Amino acid sequence: MKGISIVNTGYYVPERRVENEVFSKTLQTSDEWIVSRTGIKARHFVEEEATTTLAYKAALKAIEGIDKKEIGVVIVASMTNDYLTPSTACLLQKALGLQEDIIAFDLSAACSGFEYGLSVTRALLYANKKRYGLIVGAECLSSILDFKDRSTCVLFGDGAGAAVVEKADKLYLDLSGARGNQDALYVRRDEQILHMRGRDVFRFATTVILTSIERLLNEAKLSVDDIDYFILHQANGRIISHVYKKLKAPASKFYMNLDEYGNTSAASIPLALSQMNEKKMLKRGMKIILVGFGGGLTYGANLLEW
Repeated sequence: MKGISIVNTGYYVPERRVENEVFSKTLQTSDEWIVSRTGIKARHFVEEEATTTLAYKAALKAIEGIDKKEIGVVIVASMTNDYLTPSTACLLQKALGLQEDIIAFDLSAACSGFEYGLSVTRALLYANKKRYGLIVGAECLSSILDFKDRSTCVLFGDGAGAAVVEKADKLYLDLSGARGNQDALYVRRDEQILHMRGRDVFRFATTVILTSIERLLNEAKLSVDDIDYFILHQANGRIISHVYKKLKAPASKFYMNLDEYGNTSAASIPLALSQMNEKKMLKRGMKIILVGFGGGLTYGANLLEW
């Protein structure tokens, strides 16, 4: 099997913690309203840091103990890149002191970016002589929020998650998809403000998550019981609870940290994955399914063996 294995992970969130009560001072909302509809209690916002900085701090942890000369691919998934060019990945290559004979670029798939990134990195590694690939999801979403719009500004946070992967003869399957839609979730270049139709995204998410999981399980000839953890994009607690109820799976198999970090877009799943790794929840041989969904509209899913 031409699969990949996650070797190491890292994450970083800004120090500034913003609780729901902060929004109730300027908007017609409350902690109870936000928690009951989303499960989010707090999020972290940058003060002076940039997306590249967040990516660097997460990646620095992920590459601990890794031979930097053997990193042949760097992908940064983000919708809040600091520049149109150079890419955040190129700036990260320099900041980390990686060699020049490397493929480095940014990937734009919104909240599905990390899952897309795993798929792309796998393909590139098998066309590459080097051993490792580095995938980072990093976002400064506070830079594109309208803080007068309670339907969006209370949902999102800033942060970064990173993973180093290598070629491995382990179980690995992936799928991805796109459903072109510029109305459900978008940011116009001339405006730089995030707009979202929550109901449209909710309907899309609950459909594609379930179908993605079913497709992966069918291809692998596995059942829900065979999967140790499902790590879904941390957008809304209601979405995640809807999924595990439909699958008739225990909630304990669905890791959630959105109560503390909110929706961090492309950083969401690698941040959760890194925290689980840090807590030693992940053991070698475990089977994990990752599912992301977001603007595009896009979705991506990966079944891998830890």
